[in-house]
Amino acid sequence: MISIIVPVYNAEKYIKKTIDSVKAQTYSDWELILVDDGSTDNSAQEILASNDERIRYVRNESGKKGAAGARNYGISIALGRYIAFIDADDIWQKDKLQKTLDYMERNEYEFVFTAYDFGDENAESVGKTVHVPKDLTYKKALSRTVIFTSTVMFDLNKLEKDMIYMPYIASEDTATWWNVLRSGVVAHGLDESLVIYRRSSGTLSANKFVAIKRIWGLYRKNEKFGILKSMLYMIGWAWRAVARRM
Repeated sequence: MISIIVPVYNAEKYIKKTIDSVKAQTYSDWELILVDDGSTDNSAQEILASNDERIRYVRNESGKKGAAGARNYGISIALGRYIAFIDADDIWQKDKLQKTLDYMERNEYEFVFTAYDFGDENAESVGKTVHVPKDLTYKKALSRTVIFTSTVMFDLNKLEKDMIYMPYIASEDTATWWNVLRSGVVAHGLDESLVIYRRSSGTLSANKFVAIKRIWGLYRKNEKFGILKSMLYMIGWAWRAVARRM
């Protein structure tokens, strides 16, 4: 079974379409764990109206923990052999799970990610695909944030859950991939676009200055690099970030 983790915070505008894209999957052996991180809108009502026994709604009652805390709680209660993530405003193509799982099992990989399309406010592709490399080591990953959270799948028969818990820092997802890769694991890219990344003007990722600050913080605090080494990696990261959006 594949356990799919979704952090939810005030996502009533988008969450139904995201859930529908999971329910439409050609691969049906999954559980969808939606962790509500203190929403004050109608997210819960939208989720509970989904009427599918594979959907598990849980609410964090201990204070807002952010995306990392929500995902970590979802991971902790997951029952599946495989862990996948999708954010509350993104969309999967109907064969996303099947194709990712086939690729993983055929090659006996433990960490897989896929290509994806940028989408508009309505999650319609704008015609720009972010392609991914076949193999991504720790060193290569440091200069490119090509792994998008909603494309990732892990095999817990090959990785311990402790390895994929996310740190409570900015860009917690990227920090997690780096932490896993630092252990010697190689991530493997399936270069087929199976996800639409909805980009609205209000998201943090749309703010380039915030993105730069977050990546710099990862180099300095998470990886504990010196200033010169951080600058060198930052130059490579910035060049690839621009190229990815052209």
